[in-house]
Amino acid sequence: MAHLINIGFGNMVNGDKIVSMVSTDAAPIKRMIQNARDEGRAVDATCGRRTRTVLVMESGHLILSALTTETISARCQES
Repeated sequence: MAHLINIGFGNMVNGDKIVSMVSTDAAPIKRMIQNARDEGRAVDATCGRRTRTVLVMESGHLILSALTTETISARCQES
């Protein structure tokens, strides 16, 4: 069964498919987000808020979340 993690605003991701969680502070991450948007691989789950964490998935998709990496990491470890 999938290990679902709440990434904010009722949005869930399969925790078993997460490759990494990164903050959006660095310019290379911002470029990575823009490239994913251009290629249709970005999923925006921020509900209009500022993106604080990018989840890189096994499929190559990027999931954008308004929660901090610390918050999502804690939720991963809880379940």
